[in-house]
Amino acid sequence: MSLIGNLIWFIFGGLLLGIGYLFGGMVLCLTIVGIPFGLQIMKLGLFAMWPFGGEVVPGNNASGCLPLLLNVLWIICGGIEVALTHLALGIVFSITIVGIPFGMQHFKLMMLALMPFGHEVVHK
Repeated sequence: MSLIGNLIWFIFGGLLLGIGYLFGGMVLCLTIVGIPFGLQIMKLGLFAMWPFGGEVVPGNNASGCLPLLLNVLWIICGGIEVALTHLALGIVFSITIVGIPFGMQHFKLMMLALMPFGHEVVHK
């Protein structure tokens, strides 16, 4: 079932969403300070292309001050806008019964887009 969902997701917007995230991650990697943020955005971009069958879980380094500091910087510099976009899209998709699985994927992406540091994507 996740293969069909991933194919439909990929065709109807997942490819563009993932390319956007990957491009943004590459731009962030142009500076030394932006490399950690760029790598996390690229991770989000790969997950945005194929979200079905994946789950966002706290990572091994979820505790500590560095992930917290990076998440706060990320939220201030644009993470809140990305998360709110996924929230709005999740609500819109969840209006119809057919769109509920796609809305749920946007809610998963919202959690990762809000605080990408200290979380990992695990595929079932």
